[in-house]
Amino acid sequence: MKKKYSLTAVLALCSLVVFGQGAKNIKINEVMTNNTSSIVDEYGEHLAWIELANTSFSTFNVRGMYITTDTAVLNKSLTVPERVSKMSIIPNNEVRTNLSGRQHLLLYLNSHPAKGSTHLTSVIPSEGKVWIGLFEGNGVDLVDSVTIPTTLNANTSYARQKDGSDIWEVKAVDAVTPGIENYINVTESKVSQIKRDDPHGFGITLLSMGIVFTCLALLWVFFSLFGKLMRSRQERKRQSAKRAHRERILSKISMEEEDERAFPGVVTKRRDEDPEVLMAVVAMALKEYLDDTHDTESGVITLIPKFTKWTRI
Repeated sequence: MKKKYSLTAVLALCSLVVFGQGAKNIKINEVMTNNTSSIVDEYGEHLAWIELANTSFSTFNVRGMYITTDTAVLNKSLTVPERVSKMSIIPNNEVRTNLSGRQHLLLYLNSHPAKGSTHLTSVIPSEGKVWIGLFEGNGVDLVDSVTIPTTLNANTSYARQKDGSDIWEVKAVDAVTPGIENYINVTESKVSQIKRDDPHGFGITLLSMGIVFTCLALLWVFFSLFGKLMRSRQERKRQSAKRAHRERILSKISMEEEDERAFPGVVTKRRDEDPEVLMAVVAMALKEYLDDTHDTESGVITLIPKFTKWTRI
C-alpha cells in the first residue's frame, strides 16, 4: 500500500514538473494599452488587449492560468486566495486556450468574462507605468511579466522584437501584429530582415544548396525518363523495320516461287533486277566466249538465269 502511494506521489510530482516546463514556454508577446482604432472585439468595441504566445513546438493549454496588472500580487506575505482575488483567470471553456506550437491567443482587458471567454477584468492604469504578469494555475508561480515603460500612444503596441525574444520595442500603428508572429517589421528591408533572422548566413546557405540539389535531382529524373522513352521508341522502330524487311523478303520469295511454278525454265525479266549483277554476268559470258570456253553457237550468247528461293536474300 505504501508503494502504491509512493508511486502516485512520484507521478504527481512528474506531472507538476512537466506542466511547469510547458508553462514556461508561454510568453506575454505583445500588449496594446490604448486602443482607439485598432482591432475590435465581438461587440465592435476597442479594448486594451494582451497577446500570449506558445514559443515551443508542443501543445499547451493555458486555461486556469492568471493574468494581472496589480503589482500587489508580488507581495509574498499575501495568501493564495488574497493573491488570486487580484487576478483574472483564463477560462477553461474556450477551445482557443489550447495553444499548439507557435500559436497565439488574444485576450481583452478592461472588460468582463460575461462578454466572452477571452474577456478579462484586469484593468490597465490610465497613467504611469503598466505592469502585466502571467501566473500559473496555482496563483503563486510567476511565468512571465512585462513592464511598459510609459503609457503607449494610441494604437501602438509594446511587443517582443521576435516571438520569445528578450528584446522589446514599441511598434508603430502600421506594424502592430495581434494574433500573429512579431517578426514582421514594415520599417526594415528584406535584406535587413534576412540579416536579423540569419546573421551568420547558415540558413540561406542551406536553402540555396537545397534548391540547387533539388533542381539537379529533378533534371536527372527528367533526362533518365526521357532517355528511356527515346530508347523505347527507337527499339520499336527497329523492330518494325525488321518485321517489314522480313515481310518483303518473304513476299519476294513467294512471288519467285509462283513464277517458277508458272513458267519453269523461262527467263522472267524483272524491273528490280540489279544492273550491276547483269553487267557482271554479261562480262563473264563475253570472257568465256573470247576464251573459247563457251558453247559452239556462232555469234550467239545465251543467258539462262536460275531462280531459287535464296536468289534475293
